[in-house]
Amino acid sequence: MDLSHTADEDRFRARARAWLRTHVPDPPLPSLETREGFAAHRAWEAELAAGRWSVVSWPERYGGRDADVFRWLAFEEEYYAAGAPGRVSQNGIHLLAPTLFDHGTEEQRARVLPPMATGETVWAQAWSEPESGSDLASLTSRAVRTDGGWLLSGQKTWSSRAAFADRAFGIFRSDPGADRPHLGLTYLMFDLRAPGVTVRPVGRLDGRPAFAEIFLDEVFVPDEDVIGEPGQGWRIAMSTTGNERGLMLRSPGRFLAAAGRLLRLWRATGEDRGVRDRVADAVIGARAYQLFTAGGAARCAAGGTIGAESSLNKLFWSRYDLALHETALDLLGPEGELDGDGEWGEGYVFSLAGPIYAGTDEIQRDIVAERLLGLPKGRR
Repeated sequence: MDLSHTADEDRFRARARAWLRTHVPDPPLPSLETREGFAAHRAWEAELAAGRWSVVSWPERYGGRDADVFRWLAFEEEYYAAGAPGRVSQNGIHLLAPTLFDHGTEEQRARVLPPMATGETVWAQAWSEPESGSDLASLTSRAVRTDGGWLLSGQKTWSSRAAFADRAFGIFRSDPGADRPHLGLTYLMFDLRAPGVTVRPVGRLDGRPAFAEIFLDEVFVPDEDVIGEPGQGWRIAMSTTGNERGLMLRSPGRFLAAAGRLLRLWRATGEDRGVRDRVADAVIGARAYQLFTAGGAARCAAGGTIGAESSLNKLFWSRYDLALHETALDLLGPEGELDGDGEWGEGYVFSLAGPIYAGTDEIQRDIVAERLLGLPKGRR
């Protein structure tokens, strides 16, 4: 694996750094889990798009820069190192957009991607249901054929961004008589403000609505919002989860920047010897994740895929993020209890969800055991 940078990659990184230096908000934006913060982060997406930095890996005709995966990784490192805001459009950019590139029509890409890139349309991920979380194939929300489209009914829960988002994407059971639960599912996009949709926010420990329940009562969705062939939703969704758990959802830049902040905090708080090893583990872990991801990127650039190894990524970053923030709060001591709006308090609350979202860690261990190690099936 060649980790050297080309001159073009270095110039790309320098342009990103220069733009971020003059545009990153100071002071930081309010939490995006509030209505005020959500609006501020939506405006930040528009500013990024105006500079053509919101979707660097997309084709230029959709607002991107045609950046390859190595330049995308470089941009992510610069983005987090600059202390730039969290991305309110993350679900759309990193989950729905790759699905549309692989399985959507040109009409869908032309209609959906530009407003996604500017933050004009923010997307929620509507996958989990009350009895179907990580066992997604057991979902019961249904799509029934009607003239010109489909009628959606059922309930989705733990839907990221849904409290304030505009639209959502998910899979629905369109053929209840299919032989296997993975069959007869259809992947659809729908409007969160359409007649028949009720959105009920779900508060976190701090009361902020990072998630929401979505209730659907015969919500009409036109045929143009079906992604891929009806009944093929499971196959399409699995390509989405590969992006979610693999390269895109948690880039190394995020953890390299967080490990750097933790190291500075350790020094600023008197170099507590009791947590020295944990700080060192955080720095080593961020660097190891960077190298592991670079290996995956090199494989993709050569025409390969990540596949089940995306579960290794997910298992690593979910536990890593939690351990890093716990170390920071231990360093802060009693002051950590008052850091709810600060980067460590907000980050810690979010990290608690890491072992659950994007497929629980238990499910990821099953995937690693069965698909990568060839071990017999266990708990299912």
